[in-house]
Amino acid sequence: MKRILAVALAVIMIAALVGCGRAQREPIKLTLSTEDSAAILAAAGIRLPDPSEVGEPGTVTWLSWMDPFQNYDEGEIVNTGYYTFTDFYGGVLDYHEVLYEDMNDTLANLVISDESPDMTLAGTSNTATFPLNCLKGMYQPVDQYIDYTDPLWEGMADAAEYFALGEKHFAIVYDIVFKDVIPYNRRVIEDYGFDDPADLFRNDQWTWDVFAEMCRDFSDPDADRYALDGWYYVIGLAEESTGRYLIEKDENGQYYSNIDDPYIEVAMNLIYDLYKDECCYHEGTDYWARRGDVSGTGVKDGLCLFCPIDVNSAFAQPVADVGALWGDMTAQECMFVPFPRYENGDGIYYINSQPTGYMLCQGAKNPTGAALLASCMRFKIMDPTVVDIDEKQLRETYLWTDEMLDMFDTCEELAAANVRMFYTGNLPTNLQNAYNSLDWGINRTGGANTWAQLKEQYGDQIDYFIEDLNTTLRDYIASGESQYDINETV
Repeated sequence: MKRILAVALAVIMIAALVGCGRAQREPIKLTLSTEDSAAILAAAGIRLPDPSEVGEPGTVTWLSWMDPFQNYDEGEIVNTGYYTFTDFYGGVLDYHEVLYEDMNDTLANLVISDESPDMTLAGTSNTATFPLNCLKGMYQPVDQYIDYTDPLWEGMADAAEYFALGEKHFAIVYDIVFKDVIPYNRRVIEDYGFDDPADLFRNDQWTWDVFAEMCRDFSDPDADRYALDGWYYVIGLAEESTGRYLIEKDENGQYYSNIDDPYIEVAMNLIYDLYKDECCYHEGTDYWARRGDVSGTGVKDGLCLFCPIDVNSAFAQPVADVGALWGDMTAQECMFVPFPRYENGDGIYYINSQPTGYMLCQGAKNPTGAALLASCMRFKIMDPTVVDIDEKQLRETYLWTDEMLDMFDTCEELAAANVRMFYTGNLPTNLQNAYNSLDWGINRTGGANTWAQLKEQYGDQIDYFIEDLNTTLRDYIASGESQYDINETV
């Protein structure tokens, strides 16, 4: 977390939301004064363009199921990069809300009808936008708007290569954050006599063996007590904590299978054993029953030991909501750590890197304004004098401790030191289905299959569909033309 100095907030005013979607909300515009913004810009070692150089930035249309820019409550984290765009440059954001599950179809129809928004969120896993949507012509390259050799964008070039087709880059990546961690309740850990995972991590003793022993000692199906729950522990152990992914890309932008990697095999066998030892929550063949759509169910009550998830989804929430699921923030019950490391591995604690950025839509009416907004977001990350309102509100509103903030910083450092990203989420359907069958196959099938059986069942499919995708990628790079119809199911 970038530790930076404080500056006063100025005007608070109410503005009406203009856009489309399920609900019309009123954003609360928390603005930085012009004087403050000018001081921030003048003190920066990294330069944003003078307003006279960019002219009127106009209105930028943002299509998404969420709005990370505008505030709808005074207690929300303030986005200072967005307010630099609005207050210093005079830009305007037009948020068009869409259901998450309707995102791709809505964008495709808007592009076809020449009503494209300017930008959407760039993603690498379940919110992925690459490569399939780019091959369908839903997005345009960003290279004429963003120069990754500019000092402002230093350090982002490698992450931007994730979104590259040949020499064309399809995402404006302004930061790299980390993804999943293991939240836990310290009172529960202490009640069972376990060593605190944070202490184990600091002493370089947080390993798969220790983690598995805790899971086995904690679990008791007769008491409805299971160590593991949620969506992410399979992916977290087998891919994130190994630093290897089932599907990866090489330096030439071609995909390849990694299913024979020995680290992944050990991790998958560990997950299979934990399932057989009844450490994974389920009701019959239903593995989502207690969790439902609410991560953390059972953690504070001592019925679930570990429910891996993005840390902000767990603890950067209203204190009452955290208390209902994870534990009492006022009593400092809540903590988190990265996934454990493989004790016979290379000694590195890997954590999944998550590029944060935007895609420019094909047919965008104001791509230069969108690029300027992205530059303001990048500037906030780079400028050491910008207000760290994020940290202030994590501490004062969400009651994070210094230890939690320090662990957050450590996770960021791990993500930056060994950049690892998912290369799945927006793949052709057959390849995506085969990948999902491998990724969830150990326990989501009721433990009916070992890793060796799953590889035998799906390995040839993975290889075949990867080669088919690579052929399509090579054709696109050679021709520069979209390879699929925009509404085609691939």
